[in-house]
Amino acid sequence: MLRRLMLVAALCAAGPLGAVTLEGQQTYDLLFRSGTLDEIGRDKALVYTREVRNSLKPEAADRDTGEIALLFSDTEEGIARLEFRQDGRHRGMGKFPASVGNPMIMMFYESVIRDMAESAGGSPFYIRNRVKEALVQPSEVIEGEVVIDGETVPTRTIRLYPFRDDPNADRMQGFGALELEVTMSEAVPGWYMQLVADVPAEAGGEGPVYHSVITFDALRAGGGQ
Repeated sequence: MLRRLMLVAALCAAGPLGAVTLEGQQTYDLLFRSGTLDEIGRDKALVYTREVRNSLKPEAADRDTGEIALLFSDTEEGIARLEFRQDGRHRGMGKFPASVGNPMIMMFYESVIRDMAESAGGSPFYIRNRVKEALVQPSEVIEGEVVIDGETVPTRTIRLYPFRDDPNADRMQGFGALELEVTMSEAVPGWYMQLVADVPAEAGGEGPVYHSVITFDALRAGGGQ
């Protein structure tokens, strides 16, 4: 836990070193980088924490705040699985081919799509299509640095705004301002350091409408099934 708190503090304090413009396919390839699990021992588990705030549906925030573990299956070669953990309970979140890359990125986007549809209404198919469109649009990758365990490491951050200029934004209960931010680093096992979805407070409101942050916590001894 101490290491995670230090990492979060470092992320908040880090400043950008510069930005590079990416073409749409380059944006997608960086976010969905292949081979990110190749160097992870199959007896290890990647562990992340997810913290959610949701002013439209607080009970959903309580339901979805917890720990997510990525484990490798003992019985199915080449398969990674995600497991949600909360208050001693475990729930499977799906199985994925480990050769493709870290499925946390897809889990992140799908969780935001579900949360938005559940909280603000609207078609999840429409929401998903807009998010998918944003993933292949030109973007800026922001070069930065953070300190992990006393060592300064380089990071890359991409921010996407799926509903910017969307004609239906005014009917999305604030989600028209949704910002998706992914911070990545070669120094972090599994590539993804932090994945954030943020909907700021509307005029006169207090606190964010929605805020979901998934942070890499640790590489631990683990075991699949």
